[in-house]
Amino acid sequence: MSDLLISDVRVFDSEAGELRDGPVRVVGGVIESVGAEPPADYDGPTIDGAGGTVIPGLIDAHFHAYGFATDAQTLESRPLSYVALAAARRLGRALRRGFTTIRDPAGGDPGLAAAIAEGLLPSPRYLYTGPGLSQTGGHGDIRTAEEPGGCVCGGIGVEVVDGVDALRVAVRDRFRRGAHAIKIMASGGVISPTDPIRPPQYSAEEIRVVTEEAARRGSYVAAHSYSPEAIRHAVENGVRSIEHGNLLDRPTAELMAERRAFLVPTLAAYDALDRLGAAAGVSALALAKNAEVLDAGRTAVDLARAAGVPIGFGTDLMGRLESEQLVGLRLQTEVDGVARTLHSATRVNATVIGRSDLGVVEPGAVADLVVLPGDMLADPSLLWGESRTVIQGGVVVPDE
Repeated sequence: MSDLLISDVRVFDSEAGELRDGPVRVVGGVIESVGAEPPADYDGPTIDGAGGTVIPGLIDAHFHAYGFATDAQTLESRPLSYVALAAARRLGRALRRGFTTIRDPAGGDPGLAAAIAEGLLPSPRYLYTGPGLSQTGGHGDIRTAEEPGGCVCGGIGVEVVDGVDALRVAVRDRFRRGAHAIKIMASGGVISPTDPIRPPQYSAEEIRVVTEEAARRGSYVAAHSYSPEAIRHAVENGVRSIEHGNLLDRPTAELMAERRAFLVPTLAAYDALDRLGAAAGVSALALAKNAEVLDAGRTAVDLARAAGVPIGFGTDLMGRLESEQLVGLRLQTEVDGVARTLHSATRVNATVIGRSDLGVVEPGAVADLVVLPGDMLADPSLLWGESRTVIQGGVVVPDE
């Protein structure tokens, strides 16, 4: 049943950052009204919100369904049957936390998307890019310096593709297979064995062919990028969504605002790696790289906000660290405040993925909702606490 009435609640207005009066009425999985009393003869399903807060379903714009391990060698070596089953568990847990939509940058495929669409597993709405694109020796190239060369293809998370013509084919093939957008690696990363974090990756010509092909399909490119020089290189060549961006500086933030690029910070990943990475088996090299960008992520959010860059929300948590997904909301709130953080994780992320019917609680929007047990603005910890009722398309999500 996708008809529902949520009574005795206040409703978070994503644009104003304020609470307004409920109730919320859902008809056919779509929000019918907010603040209007139901018809006198209404006798359908009702949730008593007991003075709580209704917020839009959360959107994680950087969640890896196939990220069941913290090291790339394990990720790329397990049979896809195992990987898919692990992904199903990760997706179900994310949904129960209140993330009703996720974007999977560097992962996913038509099979998993079809299983979700057919209801074979409980899952957030799922938008994927397919394997991220990286240059030889770039972020996601899992080979060590001692290993011989050769093709790094067919991976679940990253594919090494060099050269303009090869990249053009790779992008077209991802769209053929239903990709929502394209992901590239535009700088070094924490888990890769041979690439320093700061230098830009891919040439201007290589990035431009990717962004041009994506634009032709009405889509966009997201780029893993840390340093100002790498972010600038990506944005100047058409990238729309900067992932992580920890080492951002003020002039580069101003360029992002000028080019209308988004920042999707992933503060949870670095915090979790710092606290829990060693116990989770993360290599010493990766932990050292993580230390380079750990504290800078918060400064990047401040700089982006000051420059007028639209700020989204992502987590990028691998393996057992996935349990820290809601902690990401607390970390971003500490920098940007609760109302702005919730706006980032709902309305801004909905704009990033091009879904105006998500990320808001208003008539005509999809009824993806979370009911929190209290006044969320007075007690922000409710946003990352475990007590909540999750509703997807007007249907209450079971706790287990």
